[in-house]
Amino acid sequence: MKKSIVDILFRDRISFVFWLFLFPILLFQSSECQNIENITPPIAKIIPKVDSMYEDIRIDNYFWLKERDNLKVIEYLHAENNYTKAMMKHTEEFQEKLYKELLGRIKETDMSVPEKIDNYYYYIRTEEDEQYPIYCRKKEKLDSPEEILLNLNLLSVGYNYYNLGIYKISPNHQLLAYSIDTTGSELYTLYIKDLNTGELLEDIISNIGYSFAWANDNKTFFYTLVDKAKRPYKLYRHLLGCNTEEDIEVYHEKDEKFWLYIYKTKSRNYLLMESSTHTTSEIAYLDANNPTLTFKIVHPRKFEMKYYLYHHNDKFFILTNYDAKNFKLMETSVINPSKENWKEVISHRDSVMLEGVDVFKDYLVVYEREKGLENIHITDLVNNETYYVDFPEPVYTFWSGRNSNYNSNLLRYTYMSLVTPKSVIDYNMSTKTQELKKQYEVLGGYESSNYQSERIFVQAKDSTKIPISLVYRKGMLKNGNNPLLLCGYGAYGENMEPYFSSNRLSLLDRGFIFAIAHVRGGGEMGKFLYEQGKLLNKKNTFTDFIACSEYLIKKGYTSSDKLIISGGSAGGLLVGAVINMRPNLYKAVIADVPFVDVLNTMLDPTLPRTILEYEEWGNPNEEEYYDYIKSYSPYYNVEAQYYPNILINAGFYDTRVSYWEAAKWTAKLRAMKTDNNILLLKTNMGAGHMGYSGRYDYLKDKAFDYAFILDIFGIND
Repeated sequence: MKKSIVDILFRDRISFVFWLFLFPILLFQSSECQNIENITPPIAKIIPKVDSMYEDIRIDNYFWLKERDNLKVIEYLHAENNYTKAMMKHTEEFQEKLYKELLGRIKETDMSVPEKIDNYYYYIRTEEDEQYPIYCRKKEKLDSPEEILLNLNLLSVGYNYYNLGIYKISPNHQLLAYSIDTTGSELYTLYIKDLNTGELLEDIISNIGYSFAWANDNKTFFYTLVDKAKRPYKLYRHLLGCNTEEDIEVYHEKDEKFWLYIYKTKSRNYLLMESSTHTTSEIAYLDANNPTLTFKIVHPRKFEMKYYLYHHNDKFFILTNYDAKNFKLMETSVINPSKENWKEVISHRDSVMLEGVDVFKDYLVVYEREKGLENIHITDLVNNETYYVDFPEPVYTFWSGRNSNYNSNLLRYTYMSLVTPKSVIDYNMSTKTQELKKQYEVLGGYESSNYQSERIFVQAKDSTKIPISLVYRKGMLKNGNNPLLLCGYGAYGENMEPYFSSNRLSLLDRGFIFAIAHVRGGGEMGKFLYEQGKLLNKKNTFTDFIACSEYLIKKGYTSSDKLIISGGSAGGLLVGAVINMRPNLYKAVIADVPFVDVLNTMLDPTLPRTILEYEEWGNPNEEEYYDYIKSYSPYYNVEAQYYPNILINAGFYDTRVSYWEAAKWTAKLRAMKTDNNILLLKTNMGAGHMGYSGRYDYLKDKAFDYAFILDIFGIND
């Protein structure tokens, strides 16, 4: 993710040692090792001498791996990839079998449920053998001729990576604004397409942020640009046909902790400009019919106060954590929306988290979470009746659709559980009835009745109750003989939901249990427990995960020689810290784009997200936070001890967690671990944080991960 102060000091002091390191790599690359016993891993041990303001990180043996443009770094990463390929060569046939297995469960030619917006039905479809989706619409009726708006398969020809960012139709449905990233670096270029002629307009803008909004005149739009740290920091207004270099700068967010966004209310009446951090937000609004006017701030930013705005007729609903850690819902007049005029609609509750709001002309929908499970609370704004939507399973998740039609009485959401595939549901808020619009097929004869899910609670070392969601084939015996894959995340207040995955069946049908530990640091149990897993409480995330592991072993779900753990990004930090603390508790680890060099990363404010994330991890330029981060940062705390089998996945163009974190961690583990277990680093040289952009490439990656897991247990069929 970021960059340390020692980089600049070390930069010119390493040339003489590169060839000493590179020689064995070149020998390795030129050999064709077929016998695993004869395969030697790449060696990476360089010890420079330099003064540093931080005595205890004066020496970082592997700092040189951060030089992205250095040929020797590229050669090292390729050497690691070649080593990984050689070590996994005996599983290649099994990988192909697993890939076909995963592919065989999905309907390759498929279509989303159309969404009616004004006179058009919009939908996305996929075609067999095509990597990317096709964006389409039909006018007025579903049996009308199809109009293809964007075929990513045609546009992506010649690119190894192709990712769609912004996708916004103009109010009159005649123009499409979309953005594309072709490397995985999350640097997007904006294009405007004339949907009548199919031609691209000359209004092309590079380095745009993650948000975009059309004004109601169909010729003015707003967008953000990113700075060198890839932070959206300036809002611009553009008029179609004008020189983009003459665009009007509407706002410059100068505070490096704040990221800038622009979006439109569902009513289509207002444009909202939001500046926010993880803990603080400020929103300004503008009449969408008068885009040249000035944005007006609702309430000036106040540290650790967040609020979100939703327009309804002559008022705004406001979701806020002001004096309400789990948030409360307020309302205020559009004419004078300042905080002194806010009135309470739903009060704060210690046990219920308010996570979001959907506002319709006649209905108010509030998304809540209690005891880790989501609920939908609906208020009829005409007669003030309130009620909850019922869900059929004890462990489930859902997410709301776009629900673009302000005047509708239908609420669309997508429901799933650990055993129920993705299901699109239209809930009629007038009749309180629901219609299943589509349940996505799982090919190959999947029967949900063959599987069982459950949720258990584990007592952490301080008696806090931590939920675990599990799924397995019915008939599972708690005899300690079940291989179990335990996943976790635990950061930013984000939720790790009990979602369905047809891919997971390849493990479940081979006797595995799949489990999610909803540890502190995540948002599953509300803001109180989130705050107990961040900043100077971060170690609770790791000890919670260890407590969950011990409980699963104690209760016979698995044993330490059959327990595999997995985490990505901040979840990679989690599993990295855990195996430093309790390495003998686990058989194997999969760490995806792992955030493991926390200390060095957070010392470099020039890298994306560093300053923003001071609120999550703390600022290590302050001694208290420096010492605490140092005490758990996985890379810093690697020891000469036993470690389980480890597969580490990274993305060369990753801007969230830089590839060098995984590379440095791998090198240090190789030098220090005392066991003979497998340690593999696989760097995707053509992608970023999210891995491959194509759906088939993604499945091949998943097959590789599963082959790694299953091979450890001698399963090759």
